[in-house]
Amino acid sequence: MNKEEKIQELIQENSHLFWWVPEDKKKNLSMDSLVEAILNFGDYESVKKLFDYCGIKNVAEIFKNNTKNKMRVNYFPEVVNYFELYFKRYVPDYSK
Repeated sequence: MNKEEKIQELIQENSHLFWWVPEDKKKNLSMDSLVEAILNFGDYESVKKLFDYCGIKNVAEIFKNNTKNKMRVNYFPEVVNYFELYFKRYVPDYSK
């Protein structure tokens, strides 16, 4: 199974996290939306699969880009705090 197929599988497994997206549009979710939904609402297994399929460094970069604008952040404050600490510890160069 290639990366794209794994990501589509992850979306289908976590379809309930994208309640605002019509079923026929879920396959076209952006990586930003996928990362946001999984980190905000997903369970341990979903987050682990997200890191495995997309790469922890890539997920950290998406997260960092989506949380650096403090005016509008769609992540819960607890999620921002947790993953800021997590990525600083486990992703080299995250703090830079």
